[in-house]
Amino acid sequence: MCGKRPRPVTAALLQLLAFPALRDNLIWALVDADGGAMVVDPGAFPPLTAALDAGLRPTAILLTHHHADHVDGALALAERSGAPLFGPADARLPAAVRPLSAGTHRLPGGWAVEVLAVPGHTRSHLAFHVAGHLFCGDTLFSLGCGRLFEGSPAQMLDALDRLSALPEATAVCCGHEYTLANARFAAVVEPDNPAREAWVAEARRRLAAGRPSLPSTLAIERAANPFLRVDVPAIRRRLAEASHAADDRLAAFTALRAWKDGFA
Repeated sequence: MCGKRPRPVTAALLQLLAFPALRDNLIWALVDADGGAMVVDPGAFPPLTAALDAGLRPTAILLTHHHADHVDGALALAERSGAPLFGPADARLPAAVRPLSAGTHRLPGGWAVEVLAVPGHTRSHLAFHVAGHLFCGDTLFSLGCGRLFEGSPAQMLDALDRLSALPEATAVCCGHEYTLANARFAAVVEPDNPAREAWVAEARRRLAAGRPSLPSTLAIERAANPFLRVDVPAIRRRLAEASHAADDRLAAFTALRAWKDGFA
């Protein structure tokens, strides 16, 4: 997929670019009116070369977590562009990465970035909320959420609760193109959800046109993503029917994540 062109989505005076990379990753770039770009999770360098040759000018490079498919192109991009690297305080990241803590930071290029600590997928995972865009790495996916490699269900549920509390128009810029795969599980968990069906139809249209299904919005995810809907009675009943204990919302989330882990 490295030879594919980036797909632009425009919002206000910013342009959002999605660069398909590796098997199903998306590298994101948010470009300002002057051409300066904030690049998120460059898991490979080759997908960015054509855009760099055409004048893409990174001013800051952000990493959500340490997994190779999100960071392996970061040093090459930093060397080519001169842009500094920012990410979690995690020794598994390159030494050049400047650690960010939770809170609002002003980064090179004038980017005002709200940093959220969202452990769960990894213990040091961060998400970045910038000008109405949420770069959430492998924490929140469209119609799904990340696997719990290092964190606990309680941590992931808390992270998702805080992300879903952002404004509903927020563009959800996930780290992977998983929408249709997640839709199959979501349809089993909550068969009668017209919001999900409408979103899946739109995702199919975008993909058929050669674009990513993403970004989604938090309004869509609140209405259609079962991992943001563990309090919905229909989902609790479905968990009980599938013999998954769900006495409270944490138990429901834990059962839902375990069910998804074993879903074919």
